[in-house]
Amino acid sequence: MASFTLHGIPVSRGIAIGRAHMLTPAALEVEHYLVEPEEVEAEVQRLQDAIVTVHRELQSIWKHLPQDAPAELGAFLDVHGLILSDPMISEVPLSIIRNRHYNAEWALVTQIDELSAQFDEIEDEYLRGRKQDIQQVGERVLKVLTGTATHLPRLTEADETGAHLIVVAHDISPADMLQFRDRAFSGFVTDLGGQNSHTAIVSRSLDIPAVVGVQNASMLIKQDDWVIVDGDAGVVIVDPPAIILERYRERQAVLLRERKKLSKLKKTPAVTRDGTSISLLANIELPDDCPVALESGAMGVGLFRTEFLFMGRGGHESRLPSEDEQFESYRKTVVAMKGRPVTIRTLDIGADKQLDDAREISLNPALGLRAIRYCLAEPQLFLTQLRAILRASAYGPIKLLIPMLAHAFEIDQTLALINQAKEQLRAENIKFDPDIAVGAMIEVPAAALALQMFVKRLDFLSIGTNDLIQYTLAIDRVDHEVAHLYNPLHPAVLYLLGHSISTAAKAGVPVSVCGEMAGDIRFTRLLLGMGLREFSMHPAQLLSVKQEILGSDLGKILPHTKKILRAVEPAIITEAVEQLRIL
Repeated sequence: MASFTLHGIPVSRGIAIGRAHMLTPAALEVEHYLVEPEEVEAEVQRLQDAIVTVHRELQSIWKHLPQDAPAELGAFLDVHGLILSDPMISEVPLSIIRNRHYNAEWALVTQIDELSAQFDEIEDEYLRGRKQDIQQVGERVLKVLTGTATHLPRLTEADETGAHLIVVAHDISPADMLQFRDRAFSGFVTDLGGQNSHTAIVSRSLDIPAVVGVQNASMLIKQDDWVIVDGDAGVVIVDPPAIILERYRERQAVLLRERKKLSKLKKTPAVTRDGTSISLLANIELPDDCPVALESGAMGVGLFRTEFLFMGRGGHESRLPSEDEQFESYRKTVVAMKGRPVTIRTLDIGADKQLDDAREISLNPALGLRAIRYCLAEPQLFLTQLRAILRASAYGPIKLLIPMLAHAFEIDQTLALINQAKEQLRAENIKFDPDIAVGAMIEVPAAALALQMFVKRLDFLSIGTNDLIQYTLAIDRVDHEVAHLYNPLHPAVLYLLGHSISTAAKAGVPVSVCGEMAGDIRFTRLLLGMGLREFSMHPAQLLSVKQEILGSDLGKILPHTKKILRAVEPAIITEAVEQLRIL
């Protein structure tokens, strides 16, 4: 067979070489037929029994979760359990059987398709990726209904040729991910997925190379094909020539040696060669991410995304997380971080997220009622979250981060609601930190350009480079047709970044970067040269960034950075940034 190359999204760095092991899903295309009226209740019972069976499966997997299993896996199992219990899954398909006389599989798939279509309207890539939770739960129930199952080889070492196995699938559920730990799987390739899909998150936590979003990979790759997964470049090479295979084996050996060196840096302070201390923080989605953050050497949490608490609840207010439920999640996080600061971002969600069925979906959700705009439009929902965060602040240092602020009145209204939440807690004699720091996400160009009104009102700033780049360049970063225009080194983006960091520094207001640029070692020295002293990133990226910092000399970086910020030609900027890395 001739060699060929596929391209996807790199989500977990490193190189894996092995033979393809194909995972065939229980496809969401099933037999459609109408059941007789007298058979309807039996069909209802068949679906109910399948749901109960899946509940037991998830509980069994939870019960036998290895002690060293990544925290994310347990959290994803919890989410799948919640989805399975949600009336949108556990009750609506039963109504479809009773009302339309669909067979159980058809009824379930009809509802899964309806929910998936709603999630397709979501602009935010992270939240849109949660559609996969719904589909994976549906597939698990379908496997019970149809009698199919996923079979994995029980291997404990490489095969006789020295190759490990590369999992190739349309998609991989968290529960299936658990089965890979004690087998010789060394890489993942999926048709679906993005930077924040389950496969991406879990493969990063397992430190296993992965490329996702490789369209048709599961159709083009065959069982036992030789496969190279380049998790750095997002490339999958199928049946590589011997010379390519040898080159990648050499690169793999080099990366292994480098990784061993990196692990020795966990307790080393992040200090530049000329003595400037840098704070390295972790971005997390769940309280159970904290042990991973601490293990990586993070000095705290620079971004705790709270959206995960609000997902998979069917869109009705009565099913939104209660104040106590939110409080417990925030309290668990701050306690787990053992006195290190935790920055909690308030709900970054919008009308496109279907939290309120009565709201009309925005035609352009990225520019619609999202983040702080949504929270100010729903003050009761916002007050509930603020109270929960404030209550948790009694258990450890918490900073409150507000997303997508652009106007002075938004800041003032937010601060007024925070004070209202404080007054309510005082009246109820509930403890909280009265001096909790309040900061803003700088992700709208208007905010970066009018930063003076932010530094006068707030305690700290956090630059969200993902959205800042998207809004500055007027592109939807999840739209494949314009994704190539997403460029962190565009001169306008660099100007806004440099301006924001320097303005905050002059005002004496702490500033961090919590977007993807913070964890990308290509930009570490550039950000240092701009004056950034606080980086927040996925824990898996922290040691690589620390190594880059340890080798940096600010005295040499600063003059080069000034030249970069004055440049306007893309080729000159790109070359100058590459030169920074060899200073």
